[in-house]
Amino acid sequence: MTDLSNKTVLVTGASGGIGHEIARLIGAAGANVIAQWGQNPEGAARATVDVPSSRKLLVQADFSQPKGAEALWQEAVDWKGRVDVIVNNAAVMPEAGIEDPLSDWDEAWARAMSINVVQPAKLLRLAVGHFLEHRGGIIITLSSWAAQRGAGNPKLVAYAASKAAMAAATKTIARSYARSNILAYCVAPGPVDTEMTRRSALNQGGLDSVRAALSIGDIIPPQEIAEIVSFLASGVARHLTGATLDVNGATYIR
Repeated sequence: MTDLSNKTVLVTGASGGIGHEIARLIGAAGANVIAQWGQNPEGAARATVDVPSSRKLLVQADFSQPKGAEALWQEAVDWKGRVDVIVNNAAVMPEAGIEDPLSDWDEAWARAMSINVVQPAKLLRLAVGHFLEHRGGIIITLSSWAAQRGAGNPKLVAYAASKAAMAAATKTIARSYARSNILAYCVAPGPVDTEMTRRSALNQGGLDSVRAALSIGDIIPPQEIAEIVSFLASGVARHLTGATLDVNGATYIR
């Protein structure tokens, strides 16, 4: 297991899915864990149940609100005086396609942009300013293969666009601040075994249909993504900064 002792790591969306596994694993690796949750405190508590109380902070932040990111960041920095790694994971997957009512379309885009782009981008800005003061830090953005290839579900236009936006922002940070020891990575999974994926699969013929389209024949366990994030959080892969790690079982190779 990667050793993250003495690192303070902020994980957004820690109450379920991929974020739950990331918070659990980095806590097991010795990190101080700041687990952000939006509406599910019990989920964040379960993710960090094995982390000593001195090494965990559970923070509620609503990314649908304009000041959600600022409030979260201030509380995170105040806790230990420094954040070493930020994992921008929190996201929603609102569904509205071209043929749906315009009101549904507008709502899906507004929600996806606020929660998946505007607030995470504010966290990027705050993190970079903080890292410049502390001679470096690490940013890990959970993207999606939909950011590169488009979504397989036609109702996820807004979601795919939001993931592409954050990927581009992260790459720009990597290029612009590498000499300041600010490392930035994107992790772009295919279908992961989460509730979000199961809901989306209903519009694609169900999970069996999703699995049948994958080269490896199965969806990704969230722990695999968490292990990759934990490795990147260690800071040992400096020259990998700017990279997008595709995790899709050879279904989408580029």
